[in-house]
Amino acid sequence: MPSKDRDKLLSVFLDQRARLQRFLGRRLGNPSLAEDIAQETWVRAATAPGVGPIADHRRYLFRIASNLAHDHERHVRQGVEVTLPEPVIQAVPDPRPDPETEALRRAELDDLLRAVDSLPPRCREVFLLVKVHGLTYAEAAARLGIARNTIMVHMSHALKWLDGYLADDTAVTR
Repeated sequence: MPSKDRDKLLSVFLDQRARLQRFLGRRLGNPSLAEDIAQETWVRAATAPGVGPIADHRRYLFRIASNLAHDHERHVRQGVEVTLPEPVIQAVPDPRPDPETEALRRAELDDLLRAVDSLPPRCREVFLLVKVHGLTYAEAAARLGIARNTIMVHMSHALKWLDGYLADDTAVTR
């Protein structure tokens, strides 16, 4: 398979992976098995010999997944277990972000945590109750014994503060 087609197929696979797993999960009734067969779908698609032009990459992947699920169901009925060789397993792309992206995300999270820590105490408390713990303004007001409008004022202040803090921090560090 030409690298251009393989790259397109990988892009579609990564985009459709969650749908593929849901499809397989509904069919097989086992999310873990669905994930395994979704991975095997990529392996089969990427290593298929002599595949011509693919008109619909999504349909192609779902057809492979459906065939693999059918094979699995047949093997279960027959008592056959299928294993893949280690090189094939290693050929499956890792869905986790690369180390550079992971480091950038951690740095951004650290910036956000420093910004939240820099909020005035009551503002920080309101922000955390609403944005982290998921309380409504009314629930946060009841918990803190203050008016709902006061919660709204604190949230407005917190968001302005964080926006300014992160904008200043971005200008300095980048």
